[in-house]
Amino acid sequence: MDERPSLLIIALSTLVSDARVLRQIRLFTDDYAVTTVGYGPAPEGVVEHIAVPDEIISWHLDRRLVVLRRYQPAYDTAPVIRHLAPRLEPGRWDVVLANDVETVPLAVNLLPRGGVHADLHEYASRQNEESRRWRWFVAPYRRWLVRTWVSRAASVTTVGAILAAEYQREFGIEAGVVPNAAPYADRSPTPVGDPLRLVHSGAARRNRSLGVMLDAVRLTQRPVTLDLYLVPNDPAYLEELQTEAADLPQVRFNDPVPPGELVERLGACDVGVFVLPPLTFNYLNTLPNKFFDFIQARLGIVVGPSPEMSALVHEHGLGVVTSDFTAESLARALDDLTPEDVERYKAASHAVARELSAEQLVQGWVHAVGALAERGSDQR
Repeated sequence: MDERPSLLIIALSTLVSDARVLRQIRLFTDDYAVTTVGYGPAPEGVVEHIAVPDEIISWHLDRRLVVLRRYQPAYDTAPVIRHLAPRLEPGRWDVVLANDVETVPLAVNLLPRGGVHADLHEYASRQNEESRRWRWFVAPYRRWLVRTWVSRAASVTTVGAILAAEYQREFGIEAGVVPNAAPYADRSPTPVGDPLRLVHSGAARRNRSLGVMLDAVRLTQRPVTLDLYLVPNDPAYLEELQTEAADLPQVRFNDPVPPGELVERLGACDVGVFVLPPLTFNYLNTLPNKFFDFIQARLGIVVGPSPEMSALVHEHGLGVVTSDFTAESLARALDDLTPEDVERYKAASHAVARELSAEQLVQGWVHAVGALAERGSDQR
């Protein structure tokens, strides 16, 4: 008989490659009997895994019901919910940790003894707002999910302070902040290379405007290399980028690597680069995994003027913030970097690596889930 509190973690992603969800699982498997729900194989350390078949598309909804704004039937008849609901027993768990808004109604209806903690990875109602169709049809549905269901969660976290403030302003939801910090890596900065070794990791998505980095490599007056570790979310777009970079032998497209290996690969470089044009509210206020990966890899950092990232860069002296989100601005920033600057920025990352590690920044989850587990134990 397992005497540990029971915790169900739900995420409609491939858990073993979802860095944020893996962080949750690894955080709780020692002290909780963790069951997971999601795509792909069982993560290490869980007592049970309920897999979603790959052929079920997580975001599929009945379009007619969404257009008619019959949101509850649209949710209840979604293929992924119809698959999971009969496989999850209400009242079985002390706590349910629901990742992103789509899992929250399912979690609440499972009636966990202690309650539901909702972890919102994005600002749900503005995620793809560059698309008019998304704004017209999906955004109202997402707002309904937040108003109707996230408001019933016992506690909520999100990835950054600006998103948390917006959830409070628009919905009256008080959200704690747990950034996408990487686990602490016990390593030291490498010597600055010549040419300067740039690196970027992340998703190959068209609306991330990754061509800005390629154009900056063309424009910069200094010798650089650029290593790209891109997950092929949009294979056609990745192929376009590779074609676009055919005249840039200093740009290398590397195969993506598992989260646990990424920092080691990044650490062979000098400067992590991420300039993301603010097509959406979420993009403007991004504070992504890669930013913290760069710190653990002991890199200098060059980012665009995104408020969350630029605040940390300035506060800790980690690197340079470009004047805007263009290739020209990025190229100027690279031209102005001296080897001494980069050495100083790498040392600054080293100085704050433990402070800005996952081990230090996940306490919001620890306290929230712990409080619900204590309440759940009283209800047994």
